[in-house]
Parts: sequence; structure tokens; C-alpha cells
Amino acid sequence: MGFFKHERALVDEGAVVGEGTRVWANAHIQNGAVVGAHCNICDGSFIERGAVVGDHVTIKHNVSIFDGVTIEDDVFIGSNIAFINDRHPRSHREGDWVLEKTLIKKGATLGANAVVLCGVTVGEWAFVGAGAVVTRDVAAHTMVAGNPARNMGFACRCGRKLNDRMVCACGKKYHIQSGSVCLAV
Repeated sequence: MGFFKHERALVDEGAVVGEGTRVWANAHIQNGAVVGAHCNICDGSFIERGAVVGDHVTIKHNVSIFDGVTIEDDVFIGSNIAFINDRHPRSHREGDWVLEKTLIKKGATLGANAVVLCGVTVGEWAFVGAGAVVTRDVAAHTMVAGNPARNMGFACRCGRKLNDRMVCACGKKYHIQSGSVCLAV
């Protein structure tokens, strides 16, 4: 076993967990889930079969990642985030259920207690504020907050907000090219 599993964590046979990943108390990774290398899966988190988590991902406490959710590399998932994979939930279902895929792209940050509806893509290096309700796609490097989540500006790769000149306090400079935020070289 090339990963750490707390004695009170459940990692089902058939779950794929990458080298150097840490799975803490009361976390549960189901058979058929895929978790990459060097991740940190904190207490009480649940990763359902069919969910995919990339490398170097931090999943804080009490997060449930359901079938249909894909999280790319270097993503930060704050505590108590709710990923929704059913737009029309019912206890008793009549007819076929449609699984809508959710994609969280490389380097994105999702703040604590955010809700991410199914069928949504959160772009690379985007920043979702704590408590936000994400009902539609979030473009790369965009900062959103509120219910429903709305644009609050642009984010640097370091996570700070860019100023009006598209410059970060860390020194990185960006520009908008063809409607996308790009790092200036």
C-alpha cells in the first residue's frame, strides 16, 4: 500500500488510491472511485464509485464527491462542500435517471460550504468563494461568490484577486486574450 490510511478510514477493495495520498479518520472511498497521488482526504469525506480525483488535491472535512464528478490536479476543495449529481432528486424515481457530469479543472479553489450543481464546469485556477451556489460554468481564473454565484473579478494562480490592471500582489501579470484570462510572459 503506497498511501496512508487512518485506522478508522474505509477504503473499499477495488478503489484506486495513488502513491503518497493520505486518507484520514471516517473518510470512505468506494470501490470504483479513483483518487490520484499525493492527495489529502480529510476526516468524514466520502468519494463515491465513479468519482475521479486527480493528483495533489486537498479535500477538506465532510465533503461528498459523487459519481459523475471529476476533479483535476492541484484542486483545493474546502470543508462541507456539496457536489450535486441529481438535478431532480426524488426518493422514488420513475423512469431513467440522467447523470450530469461535473468538472473541476486544474488549480481551482472551492471555498467552504459551497454548493456545485451538476452539469457545471469550474475552469482552471478559478476561485469559488465560501458559501457560493454555483449554478452555471465558471470561466478560468474567474472569482465567483454569492447565491447564485456571480463574477467578482479574476484570480491569480496563487489564489489572490487581480487588481483592475490584471496584476496580482504576488507580481504575476495577466491579460485577456480572445475572451480568456492569460498569464503575461
